[in-house]
Amino acid sequence: MDFKELITARKSIRKYESGIDHEALVNILKEARRAPSWKNQQTARCYAVETPETLEEFRAAVLPSFNRNSSAKAALIVTTYVKGNVGFNDGTPVNEIGNGWGAYDLGLHDAYLILAAKNAGYDTLIMGIRDGDAIRARLGIPENEEIMSVIAIGKAAEEPAARPRKELDEVVKFF
Repeated sequence: MDFKELITARKSIRKYESGIDHEALVNILKEARRAPSWKNQQTARCYAVETPETLEEFRAAVLPSFNRNSSAKAALIVTTYVKGNVGFNDGTPVNEIGNGWGAYDLGLHDAYLILAAKNAGYDTLIMGIRDGDAIRARLGIPENEEIMSVIAIGKAAEEPAARPRKELDEVVKFF
């Protein structure tokens, strides 16, 4: 599928018929690593929860009911970034954004991840409402990593309609 078709076809899916096989997940995660990052620091980290037994327990412990329901049957990927690295020189922020640059790089990584998933025939949902402390404890995520999102990945059980987009003049100013 060409890039325009890919970005048009990718939608947030809230009903899954199945998860993803391990090999396909590995390939998608490899592709996501190709995302650009500050000075090629590559501070994005992923924690994949894919076995059925672990998934149900994890989902119940870390997600509110609406996200548990929306991600049922899908595998989950928790994405984080290493703090204090991207956007810093010798431990000092390069500007007022500081660790925001790590979040920026992780956003690029996650965009590559969801597009790679769609290109491989899988669908995704990025969930930001989650219990970060419970995720950290259950997955052993170190304190120097900022937990950002939980991404559901699997085969869609429905095809939602495309959601409207704002007009370009609402979001862009040309000078």
